[in-house]
Amino acid sequence: MNHEHIGRRALLAGATAVALGAVTGAATGTAAAAPASRAAAPGAAGTPDARGEIPALWHEFARTPFTHPQVPFVGRAGCRAGTRRLPRPHTVADVTDFGAVPDGTTDCAPAINRAIAAAGEAGGGTVTIPPGTFRIDDVIRVGDSGVVLRGAGSGRTTLYATRNLTELIGPYGSRYGGDKSSWSWAGGLIWLAPRARLDSLVAAIRSRAWPFEGWTGNARDEWTTLTTVEPARQGSWTVTVADAHRLRPGRLVLLRLADDETHTLLQHMSGGGPGPAAYSWVDKTKLTSYVPYEWPVRITRVRGRRVTLERPLPLDLRPEWDPRLTTHVPELTGSGVEGLTLEAVQTPQSPHLLDKGYNGVVLQCAYDCWVDDVTVRHVDNGFGLVAASACTLRRTRVAGRGSHHPYFCREGSHDNLVEDFTVERRTVPAPAGTQLHGINVEGLSSHNVWSRGDMRMGTFDSHRGLPFANVRTDITVENDGRHGGDASAGPLFGARFTHWNIRVTNGRAGLVKIDGLAPRSATVGLNEVREFDQTDVPDFTGDLRSRLELYGTTDVVRPRNLYDAQRALSR
Repeated sequence: MNHEHIGRRALLAGATAVALGAVTGAATGTAAAAPASRAAAPGAAGTPDARGEIPALWHEFARTPFTHPQVPFVGRAGCRAGTRRLPRPHTVADVTDFGAVPDGTTDCAPAINRAIAAAGEAGGGTVTIPPGTFRIDDVIRVGDSGVVLRGAGSGRTTLYATRNLTELIGPYGSRYGGDKSSWSWAGGLIWLAPRARLDSLVAAIRSRAWPFEGWTGNARDEWTTLTTVEPARQGSWTVTVADAHRLRPGRLVLLRLADDETHTLLQHMSGGGPGPAAYSWVDKTKLTSYVPYEWPVRITRVRGRRVTLERPLPLDLRPEWDPRLTTHVPELTGSGVEGLTLEAVQTPQSPHLLDKGYNGVVLQCAYDCWVDDVTVRHVDNGFGLVAASACTLRRTRVAGRGSHHPYFCREGSHDNLVEDFTVERRTVPAPAGTQLHGINVEGLSSHNVWSRGDMRMGTFDSHRGLPFANVRTDITVENDGRHGGDASAGPLFGARFTHWNIRVTNGRAGLVKIDGLAPRSATVGLNEVREFDQTDVPDFTGDLRSRLELYGTTDVVRPRNLYDAQRALSR
């Protein structure tokens, strides 16, 4: 479908149907709408209904869904553009046939990894793990496309991890210097990454040549140009290229945007205008190391030099940013982990930034991959997206003694969906010197969605690094975490962050009510909150051109879930 030719009348009709369906409880989302409070703030703009309020922002968005200045289009976030039915490849191996024993004492990692490798050699398929507790003394690696590791359910199959990544791979220092451990934000005891990419990362870490972790290799030099791209506007689904002979439908490419000397690309990511123009970018060395911006996307159609993409452009394409489509390291695609609990041996949480690497599940250089019905317990870091795009984390849970990053999304991760997720309250007090974040996003990551969450601790963490155009919607949070981020990583937020229908149980505003922090942002349907604990000041001066609607309400806004409504709108 060519979304550039959707008629305005059709969009408005669809938007109205979705919004009205959400108001009556008949449309989007898997959970029924809760009874709505009618305690709207005085003067709150919106269209009244018997059970809710449709804010002006929704009507505006429906008219210009791909180019709205405050609300990003995320209706195709997630695996296979947000499909509700994840792939179910046929079973090709069972780990017990390769020697795994559910006795809780035998090291089953070699057997599980042999079964996964056999599935890869067979061209893909499902590897099953029956009920029981399987001890693992090594990393579980999913390195081939089309391979799914499936337990019998998160309440029935447990992988009991006894060793951390520092023991298994070695110390991992920061490429930015200092004595920090990069296992504080990288790597998993279940690690989904292309085999060659993971091997190169491990080799670099062991040689103490701290790598970049993204799509273009440890030194960001493993790419070649496929074609240059003519100027285009944010929200376009089709671009014109100089030469299309190496492009084909279904191919995954990288859109690569460099910056210029005055950092107009970073300004554009921040919404443009006087504030970003006056900001000092030159000393933000960590932030500028994230550029070029790399956005993976599948091609859906090639007609002459006209190329249609799976998702609309996240940014303008301007000549001064040298837009081009490039190659990248081979991706992991069509792979997943399902139906299990990963439980680490219980140890005290490490001091801040010195994590040893009792980490959960990480997707890296992955596209159209997923995690479903997985719990992690007693981990340093829960679920990670590292240079991962178009992936879905569904029905995931972080539990146990408390973690540093329950969820992290970094190193240019885009278009991912985290839905129906839970962060449980820690089972032991936090040791002195530790830190709790929450649902983290950083490093120019964009168009990611966190939907239908139950956060019994943590916060809406930005680690600086100018993440932009991300959405958090229909989430309950005990807002007791703190954000991180080095000053050299630049602003907390870029443009078009949206927080939509958020319930804060302890009344703390920090990083949730963002109309005074994030440029060109939207905070819609938030109960009354106040500033205390960690309090931030805006990175940009002047009018942020941000929006606040239906403030002081609880579950009044309709549509209730912004992602579900956008997804219905984009069908």
